[in-house]
Amino acid sequence: MGMSAEDERAASPRDEEWPEAEKAEKLARGAALKWASGVFYRPEKLEGLGHYRRRETQRNNSIQSRLKSTVQSYLEGVSAGLEQLRSAAQEVQGVCQDLGAARWALLDSADHFQGLQQMKKLMEEHVQLASVVQVLPQIFSVHEVFSHILQLLHGQHLLEAHVELMMVEQLRDDILSQLHRRGLSGAQATVLSYFSGLQDLNESLAKQLWDIVGSSLRLVREDPVLFVTAVRIIEREEKIDDTLLLEATFLPPGRPKGWRQKFYQVLQDSITGGRFHAPRLDAEGPGLAKHLAALQKDIVSELRVVKDLMVQCVPAHYNILSVCTATYHQALTSHLQEILREDLDKQGLFLLLEWALHVYHSPEMMGHPDLLPEVDVSALDPLMSSELVDQTERRYVMKVKASVFEWMQRTLEVEFKEWFREEEPETDHQGFFHSALPAIVMQMLNENIQVASLITDSLQQKIYNMALEELEAFLGRLREALVQCGKEHQQDRAVPKYYISHLLAVLNNNLALSNSVSSLHPDAACREVPGSLQAALDRMQKKATQLLLEELLLDLQPLCLQLPSRKWLSGSQLVGSMCEVIDKYAKDFSRVRKPVFTLLLAESELLVVNQYLRALLQRKMVCKSREERGQLCHRLLQDATQLRELFCGLGLDRGQQSLEAVFALRELICLKDPALLSLEVGGFITKYPDVSDEHISTLLDIRGDVSKEVRHVVLEMMAQHPQDLPEGYRPIFSTILVPVPELPFCLRKGKCA
Repeated sequence: MGMSAEDERAASPRDEEWPEAEKAEKLARGAALKWASGVFYRPEKLEGLGHYRRRETQRNNSIQSRLKSTVQSYLEGVSAGLEQLRSAAQEVQGVCQDLGAARWALLDSADHFQGLQQMKKLMEEHVQLASVVQVLPQIFSVHEVFSHILQLLHGQHLLEAHVELMMVEQLRDDILSQLHRRGLSGAQATVLSYFSGLQDLNESLAKQLWDIVGSSLRLVREDPVLFVTAVRIIEREEKIDDTLLLEATFLPPGRPKGWRQKFYQVLQDSITGGRFHAPRLDAEGPGLAKHLAALQKDIVSELRVVKDLMVQCVPAHYNILSVCTATYHQALTSHLQEILREDLDKQGLFLLLEWALHVYHSPEMMGHPDLLPEVDVSALDPLMSSELVDQTERRYVMKVKASVFEWMQRTLEVEFKEWFREEEPETDHQGFFHSALPAIVMQMLNENIQVASLITDSLQQKIYNMALEELEAFLGRLREALVQCGKEHQQDRAVPKYYISHLLAVLNNNLALSNSVSSLHPDAACREVPGSLQAALDRMQKKATQLLLEELLLDLQPLCLQLPSRKWLSGSQLVGSMCEVIDKYAKDFSRVRKPVFTLLLAESELLVVNQYLRALLQRKMVCKSREERGQLCHRLLQDATQLRELFCGLGLDRGQQSLEAVFALRELICLKDPALLSLEVGGFITKYPDVSDEHISTLLDIRGDVSKEVRHVVLEMMAQHPQDLPEGYRPIFSTILVPVPELPFCLRKGKCA
C-alpha cells in the first residue's frame, strides 16, 4: 500500500505547491480504510470483494469522465475569451490612429477660428445696441406707467393694472438679464433704482389680492368677479415663476413670487381665524357644548359654499375643496388639543370624545348629504390620535372615578346612619331584610358603563374596570364600617337596637351585589366575576356572619359554662335551653335568602359543636366507674340527637352537620375494651385529621380506665400516622385548646411514665 521512491519524488513538487491536495488525499485514504474495515470485518464478507472493486472502478471512471468534460468546457471558454481580447486590441489601435489624425486637422484650423470669434463679438454688440434703441421710448415712459397703474389699482381695475405691471417688469428684467450676461453688476443697481416704484406697486396689488382671498367665502356668494380676477392674476404670476425657474439662467429680483402658495396660506388663515380661538369660559362646562355646536354649523355651511360656488371660480388643479377640508380638519385637531389642555370636567371630556369620534363623521357634519361624496375625511389623519383618545379616556375615567367615590361615600354614610335608627330595616315582598344600597350602587355603576359605551368599546372597558375597582374598595370601606358598628355594639349591646336585623340586611345586600356584578360586564357572553372582587364580597359576607355568630356565642356561653357537670350528667335542660337560643336566632336568620341562610345554619351548628366539645375537653370530667362512663355516653347521645333533630328541623341536612364528631367521640368513651382503643382512635383521626395528641389524651383521661401502656400505644400509633387536612375539610378540633398536663419531676434518664 506504500508509495515507491519514484512516486514520492514525482509527487513532492506537487505536494509543496498544493498542500491542500495532499491533505485531501490523506483524508480520502483514511475514509476508504474506514469504509473497508466496516464492510470486510468478517472473513465471509471477502467473497464480495470483486463486486465492490467493479462498482468502485465504474464509479471512478464516471467521475473522471465528468471531470474531463468540465475541464474541456472551461478550456474552450478561455480560448474564445483570448480570441475576443486579441480582436479588441486591434480595434483599439485603429481608433487611436483615427483620433491622432483628427487632432492634427483641428490644430491646422485654429487660426481661422480666431477670426470668426472677433466677428461674432461685433455682431453681439450690434444686436444689443439695436435692442437698447428700440426700448428707449419705453424706458422714458416708465414713471408715467407707474402713475397709471396706481390709478387702476385705486379703481380696482386689477386685471388692467396687472397687465401694465407685467410689461414694466418684463422691461426691467430684460435689461437686468442683458447686464447680467455682460457681467455689469454696477449698472444693475442703477436699473433697480430707476424701477424702484415696481416694489410698491407689487405690494399694493398683493395687499388687494390677499384682502380679496381673505374674504373669498363671502365674495363667492355676493360678488365672485373680484375673486375670479384675483385667481387669474395669481395664475399669471405662477406661470411667470415657472418659466423663469425652468430657464434657471437669471432670476430677477422678487422672483419667484410664489403667489399660489400665498393664496393657500391666506385662505387657510381666513378659515382658521377667530372661530378656533374661543374664550376659556366657552371651553368648559355647558359652554363647551354650545361652542362645538357653533363650530359644527359654521363648518358645514362654509364647506357647502366651497363645494357649490368656490370650486367653479378656481382651476381644477387647485383642489380647493380638498384643501379647505384638510384645513378645517387640521384646525379642529389643533383646537381640540388646545381645549384639552384645560382642566375639563367629566361632562366636557365626554362631549369632546363624542364630538370627535361620532358627531364629526356623522350625517350632521362631515357626512352631510350636501357634502358627499366630494368631501371625504376618511383619508386624513384622525381628528384625535389614538394616543390622545386613550389619554382623554383615562382623564374621563379619573373624573368619573372621583364622582363615583363621592357618591359611594355618601351612600355608605347614609347606610351607616340607618344601622342606628330605632326601627328595623326595610323588607322586600318575600320578607327578607334589605336596604337601598345595592340598587343605588349598581345603578350608578351601570349608568356610567352604559354612557361610556356611547363613545368607544375601550372607554366602556376602562369604566367597567374602574367600576369593579371602586366596588371592591367600597366593600372594604363598608366592611370597616361594619367592624366599627360591631365595636360600638360590644360596648353596649342595646346599640344599635336592631343590630342583628341590620346584619342580616347587610348579608342580603352583599348577596344582591354578588348576583348583580356579572350584569355590569359589557360582553353578555362573559359574566365571570374577577377573583379580587369575589374575595372582597366573600370577606364582607364572612365579617357579617362572624358578627352574627358572636352574638349567638354571647347568648350560648352562659349555658356552655355549665358543661360538663354532675347536674348536667344527671339530666338537666341545658341543651334544651341551648336549642331555644338557637331556634330564636334561626327565626332571625330566616330573614336572609336561601344560600346565606343555609350558610348561617351550618356555621351556627359548627359553633355549637365547637363550644360543646370545647367545654367537654377543657373542663374535663373523669369518669370514676363504668356506670358513670355509661351515664356520660347516654348524656352525649341525648344531647347530640337533640341538636341534630333541631338543625334537621331547621333545614340543615345531616351531610352538612358537624355533630357526627360528638357521636364519634362518644364511641371512644363508650368502648368497653380499652385494648381496642388504638383501632378506634385510628379511625377517629382519619375522619377528623385536625385532632391532636392532647385532644386524644384528654379523651383517654375522661374515660378514667386507660392504663399507661394503652395510652402509650395509642399516642405512639398517632405519632406514626400523621394526618394531612384534605381540601375542603372544615376544622373542628384545631380551634379547641386543652390544658397541657404538668410533667412529673424526674431525675432518671429514661422516658417518664
